[in-house]
Parts: sequence; structure tokens; C-alpha cells
Amino acid sequence: MMTNTLAFPMYAVNPRDNARLWQAVQGLLQARGLSVRDGAGEALLAHWRSPELLLSQTCGFPLMTQLPAVQTVGCFHYTAPGCVGIYYRSFLVARDTNRGKTLVDFRGLRAVCNSVDSQSGYNALRNLIAPLAVDGRFFSATILSGSHRQSLITLAEGRADIAAIDCVTWALLQRHEPELLDGLSVVGETPAAPGLPLITAGSTSAETLSLLRDALKTLVTAPDYREVCEAVLIGGFSEVSRQPYSLLLDWRDAAEKSGVTQL
Repeated sequence: MMTNTLAFPMYAVNPRDNARLWQAVQGLLQARGLSVRDGAGEALLAHWRSPELLLSQTCGFPLMTQLPAVQTVGCFHYTAPGCVGIYYRSFLVARDTNRGKTLVDFRGLRAVCNSVDSQSGYNALRNLIAPLAVDGRFFSATILSGSHRQSLITLAEGRADIAAIDCVTWALLQRHEPELLDGLSVVGETPAAPGLPLITAGSTSAETLSLLRDALKTLVTAPDYREVCEAVLIGGFSEVSRQPYSLLLDWRDAAEKSGVTQL
């Protein structure tokens, strides 16, 4: 018998807190007759595209560009500064020596981002620099770091000058690895966008989708799970369709129309 996968791979800054979230949701699903195994450690795209996917969290940009077959379950509300309801944003981060500067002051300098398929690290920043670019360019170079955490290390080491960092990741790092942020400052922010969507396989039945949403609503409202949610900055949950995420494609298309096809 096939056992479906459950994972929360996107904000796993503190492994213990992330494991407690997984265990809480696993118990809620089991109480509704849904058995799961841990999908952590699987290659992300393969995990998200698997017909065995019961519940996971992805980024909004891959949702719209690489995951046409999955269904959206909803979106957590995060309590980090920069979040309102299902919406979040990125903070523009630079070294303290650049505190007080605005984005235009970074023309011709170096950016670092986690990956080209990231909404928070790449697409949101491209949206901001598009009106400022000349002949499709604004930065002199862009480094791909592999993660927001590594982008911050790259900044601190002086190998890049600015990055767009997911505000939830920033808040979690402030809590768990504050030393990583020493010498770094927020110098701006991106517009708000729909937060990281919770997804399930396209083959998931309507009945199971309803059970998933019911479990997540219980997670964010039942007193038994308050401590688990607070530890990972979850403050609520809303059912969300794909439609709000079309904004991310609008940002991409507007940037490309202006000639900015890459950072």
C-alpha cells in the first residue's frame, strides 16, 4: 500500500522545531485516516512532483513555473515582521557599512541570491531593479548561493553587496542564529506577495483535500498546538487557490518586457 509523503522543507531553520511541526501535522492527519511518511531529504522538485505527495510547502515561483499539476491546499499566516495574513515580503540586506543607502545606490555593485527559481530571493528583487536597469542590467554581477543562509554569509564575507532575504527566514535566523546577522542591516524591502503555498498532488481527491485543510485549521486554532506553531512563527492558515500567485508571473513578465531577463 502506497504511503504518501509529508514534509515542510522551506523554513527548516531549526530542525527540532521543524520536526515538532511535522509530528503535529502527522498526528492530525493520522486522526483523519491519512497515513504519511517523512518526505524530508528528497530532491525538492521530485518531492513536489511525486504522485505520492500528500502535503508539502513550496515557493510561489516554482508553483507557477514548474508545478502545473499540483493542487494548492492553502497558505500559513506567519507572524514575522513583514508578513500580513497570507502575504510576506523580502528584506533587502547589506553590510552595516551600507546602512542608510537605498536600492539605487547599489547600481553596478554585486547581488547574491539563493536560486533563480526563488520568489523571495530572485523574482522579487528583479521586480524592484527592473525600472532602474539600463540596457537590461543593474548589478555588475549576481552570485547564486544555494540558500538564503548562504547568501547572508556571502554578504558578510564581502563577496557580494546586497541580497533579498525572505522575511520569515530572517526572523527565524534572528531567533536561532543571530550571530549570522552580525554586521548586516536591512536597507529596504520588496512589495508583499502571497506566501509559500502548501501543496498536494494533482491526484489527491477532493475528500482528502478537505481533510488536509481541516487538519491545518485545527493546527493553527487548537491550544494543544500553540507552542508548536509559535516556534515556527505560524499564526494562522487560509485556503488559497493558484490565482493570487499570478502576481509573481506579472512581476516576471513586466521585468522581461523592460529588458531585464535576469538579475
